[in-house]
Amino acid sequence: MTIDIATNLHTIQQRIDRACQRCGREPQQVSLIAVSKKKPADLIIQAAAAGQSLFGESYVQEFIDKHQQISTPVRWHFIGALQSNKVKYLRGTTELIHSVDRYSLAKEINKQWAAIGQTANILIQVNVGAEQSKAGATPENVEELVRKIANLANIRIQGLMALPPYHDDLEQVRPWFRQLRQLAQRIEALDIPQVSMATLSMGMSHDFEIAIEEGATLIRVGTAIFGERE
Repeated sequence: MTIDIATNLHTIQQRIDRACQRCGREPQQVSLIAVSKKKPADLIIQAAAAGQSLFGESYVQEFIDKHQQISTPVRWHFIGALQSNKVKYLRGTTELIHSVDRYSLAKEINKQWAAIGQTANILIQVNVGAEQSKAGATPENVEELVRKIANLANIRIQGLMALPPYHDDLEQVRPWFRQLRQLAQRIEALDIPQVSMATLSMGMSHDFEIAIEEGATLIRVGTAIFGERE
């Protein structure tokens, strides 16, 4: 079956617009990340030709391969679990790392970006549902982690990211998104130097409208753009 990526992107933008309208937000406040993991480079090129500029990858080797293959000017976010020994391969190529959940990882990111005289933008991943299968700092430990990472000279914390528990009833997911927003607001109020909570990365293909209603500024959509992963 042929995937019409341009049509899918248009449909998602319409859904973003309607979700923003419902909650009194401007559509420009929400950026769409096309999650291209496990998808070939030619589909990314198609999406870029249709106007999509921001792409999210989850596997370091796959990202390296695509980064080398694609000459189209696109922006890359790294959204997957990240091992410290793989950080060097992302150095200077990713606009934002979403998945920082421990100090040792932040320290390695700081070291690698310092080596090229740049500053890495990161989000702190929070395990809002306390799920064993998912990475992320606990909500109780986020403030302490933020304060510690904020002392690293070549890192800027831009906000929070979460992968909440899956539920078919989207109203069951809403409280997790709300929790992340409220946590960000609490940290913002602490006025920690070099820390912003302006970015909330939350919401995927099945629940991004609810995430937008609860304050998402970045939504991560793969299946609704590229079809099911094979």
